[in-house]
Amino acid sequence: MSFSIIITTHNRLSELQRTLQQIHSLDPLPSEILITADGCSDGTVEFVQKHYPAAKLIVNTTGKGSVASRDVMMRRAVGELVLSIDDDSYPEQKNCLTTISTLFKQRPKLAVAHFPQRTDEYPHTLTQKYFGEAQATRAFANSGACFRRSTYQQLAGFEPRFYHMYEEPDYALQCTAAGHEIYFTPVIIIRHHWSGQARNELRVHHQHARNELWSAALRCPMPFVFSFIIWKVFSQLRFAFKRGPAWMMREPVWWGKAMYGLPYILRRRKPVGWAGFKQWLQLEDKQWKDATVADPAFWKSRCPAKTTAN
Repeated sequence: MSFSIIITTHNRLSELQRTLQQIHSLDPLPSEILITADGCSDGTVEFVQKHYPAAKLIVNTTGKGSVASRDVMMRRAVGELVLSIDDDSYPEQKNCLTTISTLFKQRPKLAVAHFPQRTDEYPHTLTQKYFGEAQATRAFANSGACFRRSTYQQLAGFEPRFYHMYEEPDYALQCTAAGHEIYFTPVIIIRHHWSGQARNELRVHHQHARNELWSAALRCPMPFVFSFIIWKVFSQLRFAFKRGPAWMMREPVWWGKAMYGLPYILRRRKPVGWAGFKQWLQLEDKQWKDATVADPAFWKSRCPAKTTAN
């Protein structure tokens, strides 16, 4: 099966250099590499043009965000499978594309396969050996996930207005409701150096909360959408309360941003059926960061036999 690899980057040239070196050591190599330089001003564009002229480079003079950038690359890619990574992440196994291809051939309903990550964000994962059993999930991380491109083209895909964050659960919901599978499997490992550059915890919370509400407005069927949105707001408020008064005082900031964009979101509303929505809710909310528990007994107690790898 042919492969495309997509990477979006914003002013992290040193991380991108390391990742591209690793990607070009894969065996076999991907059919193509797509890179979006999203509002870069650090020489990223010039570096890619000089050292990797075969890469398909997309230049956003003004930053459009990682979500919109990935959506464009997903639609321009030509590979049957599309491996999405960050500019600071890459597969550890050199033969990973062969392994992933076999997985997709074995599972015809597989829309997204995602993999555990060794990450500097959680230092003990750097030496971790056991990352849990394979299982169906309702979320994944774009820093290490492989997509069936034909499935993506059939669905709404990533919502560009999200800018950054929460496009993964939103897309997983679309896939699950359409009868496709989101599948966590440790057949390969992603090395995520996890750059702390340009990360602000409060801003991340606001973006996540806003996009989670927008996703509910986009996908949740009537009449449950109203109660679901109220529950989302309450759960985010509860989280802010635990972080202290400073976070509580700033919580209305994302409320205002969510309301400002709501007319646009409602115009793009494509709700799924209640059966599909309920099925998605019942799946494990397992992303790569959840694989930081190294106790095999813990994972075996959480992973029914029916979700283990074939």
